[in-house]
Amino acid sequence: MKTLGTHNYFIYFVTNITKKVLYCGVTNDLKVRLHQHEQDSLNEKKHFAGKYNCFYLIYFERFQQIEQAIKREHELKGWSRKKKDGLIKTLNPNWNFLNNEI
Repeated sequence: MKTLGTHNYFIYFVTNITKKVLYCGVTNDLKVRLHQHEQDSLNEKKHFAGKYNCFYLIYFERFQQIEQAIKREHELKGWSRKKKDGLIKTLNPNWNFLNNEI
């Protein structure tokens, strides 16, 4: 069991190289999850992110409780594309790929 306060859960947005497609997900290991999306994109393309080559991280939020992260993910998935774009631009105005910063 992890010590109280050491839990890490993330909601994140990834996009494709042209920044036309967005995928929102939740994970407890962002680096591993990005690698999984990239491998799916390059190989079997079994999942949405893989089919649309979405493995470029452009936005994330950190949580200490999984319930909060899941609630936020569900909230964001219900947003319009315009609203999602606005949120991403608040922290990453140029939509720089953040994969190497994780």
